[in-house]
Amino acid sequence: MRGALCAVLWPAAAMMLAAGPARAADEEIQVYMDEIGPPGALGVDVHLNYVPDGRADPEFPGEQASEGRTRITPEWSYALDPDTELGLYLPLMTVDRDGRFEAGGVKGRIKWVAPRSPGQDWFWGANFEIGRVAHDLDINPWNAELKAILGVRKGRWTLAGNLNMDWAVSGPERGPVQFQIATKAAYRLDDRTEIGVESYNGLGGGSSFFKLSRQDQQTYLAIDRSLGPWDLNLGVGRGYGQPEDQWILKAVVGVPIS
Repeated sequence: MRGALCAVLWPAAAMMLAAGPARAADEEIQVYMDEIGPPGALGVDVHLNYVPDGRADPEFPGEQASEGRTRITPEWSYALDPDTELGLYLPLMTVDRDGRFEAGGVKGRIKWVAPRSPGQDWFWGANFEIGRVAHDLDINPWNAELKAILGVRKGRWTLAGNLNMDWAVSGPERGPVQFQIATKAAYRLDDRTEIGVESYNGLGGGSSFFKLSRQDQQTYLAIDRSLGPWDLNLGVGRGYGQPEDQWILKAVVGVPIS
C-alpha cells in the first residue's frame, strides 16, 4: 500500500511548499483513528456542531461569526480496499444565529491506514483533505489539511492522536502552516459504550508557534455509543486560551446505508 500512502502525502507536500495556512475548519470535530469501512461499500457520517457561546463579532467584512451557529455536514465515504478510503464532505451546511441556511462548500479526502500484523495493538496512518468554502466561512477559499494518525487499543482503553497541519491553498491572507494536536483517551464500559476525553490544541505557526495562550484550545467530554447499526459520538466542549468558541456541542452520527 505504499502507493496509497504516496497518493496521500505527495500532493500535500507539494502544496505546503507553495502555500500558507488556513484556520482549522470546524465542520468536523473528531480524532481520526483506524476506522475504514468495508471495501466497496458506501458510508455516511453526519457531523453536527452547535456553538451556544462563541465569538459574536466578525473578523473580516462579510464573515459569519460562530456564536449561535449550527454546522451540518454529511461525510460520504467509500473504501477502495481494507487500508484506503475516499471521503467527500458534501455539502458543508450552516445555519446562522438568525436562522439563515447556507450550503457553503465541499471538501474531499483520502485516508490510508497501515496494515497490521495479527495481535498488533497500535496503528498509524495519514489523511489528506482539500476543499473550498464560502467567503463568509473563511477569507481564503481553498484550504487543505494533512493529518498524521497514531493510536493504540489495549484492553478497555483506546489512546489516539493526530498531528494536524492546516494551510491555505489560495486567498488573500495566506501565511505559515498552522499546527494542531488532537488527542482522544477513551475507556470501554461495555461492547457498545465508551466514555472519554477529546482535546484539540492549536500550536500556531511561524512566529506564533507554540505560544499556546494565543491559540485556540478546546477539551470535550465525549461518549461513543452503538445503537444497533447506528453509531453515535456526542460531546460537550469548553474553549480556553484564545478560543474561537467558549462552549460547543457536537455529534457525529454514523448512518447505516449499506
